Amino acid sequence: MGNLTSWLEHYGYGLIFLSLFLEMLALPLPGEMMMSYTGLFVFEGKLSWLLSMVSAAGGVIGGVSLSYWIGYRLGQPFVAKYGHRVHLGEAQLARLTKWFEKYGEKLLFIAYFIPGVRHVTGYFCGATRMPFRRYALYAYPGAIFWVGLFITLGKVLGAKWEEYHTTVNHYMIMFGVASGLLAVVIYLYKKYKGLVQAALMDLLSRGGSHFHSLGKVKFLLLGAFVLLAGFVSLMLGMIQDFLGHEFSQFDEVASYIVLAGFGSEWHDQMQLFEKLGTFAFYGPLIVVTAIWILFRGHNRALELIFLIWVVLGGEVLNEGLRMIFHRAGPTGVGIPFLYTFPSKETLTSLVVCGFSAFLLLRHYRNHAAHLVVPAVVILLCLMIGISRIYFGMQYPSDVAAGYVFGGVWVCLNVILLEVLRKLQNQNAR
Repeated sequence: MGNLTSWLEHYGYGLIFLSLFLEMLALPLPGEMMMSYTGLFVFEGKLSWLLSMVSAAGGVIGGVSLSYWIGYRLGQPFVAKYGHRVHLGEAQLARLTKWFEKYGEKLLFIAYFIPGVRHVTGYFCGATRMPFRRYALYAYPGAIFWVGLFITLGKVLGAKWEEYHTTVNHYMIMFGVASGLLAVVIYLYKKYKGLVQAALMDLLSRGGSHFHSLGKVKFLLLGAFVLLAGFVSLMLGMIQDFLGHEFSQFDEVASYIVLAGFGSEWHDQMQLFEKLGTFAFYGPLIVVTAIWILFRGHNRALELIFLIWVVLGGEVLNEGLRMIFHRAGPTGVGIPFLYTFPSKETLTSLVVCGFSAFLLLRHYRNHAAHLVVPAVVILLCLMIGISRIYFGMQYPSDVAAGYVFGGVWVCLNVILLEVLRKLQNQNAR
């Protein structure tokens, strides 16, 4: 690595551009390591963050564009015959063909996070005559996101980069895999939407004869089922990691990133977000939601009962979970009853804000609101959790567990509410 840092110090942006350009042509060069060291140099003031981003993104975009046109001009037979020289042999070509048939061009965006795939997708897409505009639509934003993420992480980690880079790369690969799975789910839903809906309706119909005509609600239920499955999977994984005492490295790296990314100048804002994680904020929000239900709700009594049930049940769930897992937080050392797994604040914020947003939007047809409100809820809940880490009140794993357990509780109750609502409407006819 001494040669790499020496070359980077001497040749700077030109080396960044050239190395990533050549890597995208399938040369065996360490792209993530180059970008992470670039971030480290940005941290040390030796390079400009903006110019580093432009150089890295330009190199990747140039490389994937050239590889596309090479594949396009030479054609699939040539690539199949000589592609092994750039790690694109017949086996890789068949595998990529199968992946693109299943997952579509969205694979281009996440392919940068999958070792061995990002180097050959340009050749493959050109050889298979994918329209260049469609190729660029996914490949270029993916390139910018990939280089931006690694350079920024290198900048944030700073002097701790060499200590943490292996762990960060591990989580980046996990992120790529998770993104790929999400893309698969979305693709399969779009392609087999009719079959999935029919299967869901058949499953629901076994519970009662009234579910055969759910109408538009079936889309809401399907989305809630997908989210519930994802949260349950994460929940089981977190419980397994908790029992195996495997959170220490994650907590150390995540805490360092939060503290490095949000310096002392964020102190006042973090105090505000910390207060938003208390009943002083949730109380008025619950009242506003209840008033909204009274004026706009279609099943007022049912929705009010569920609002109370979800909020109080979430509190009981949180207290029970923290007593079961029995882990003292960073400020709870020596204090026997201060347990922080899962985080009460993140679980409650997701439960109250998430379910309230669902009830508020359930009878409001403004499309902009349906995009803005969920984004605000996600950002608010995220910053509430970051504030707990920022002030050393909870571990990052506590915060993440709060989101996951809260997500399970919200999705479960959304499904139950919609099913009961439909039953109530059917019985009223």
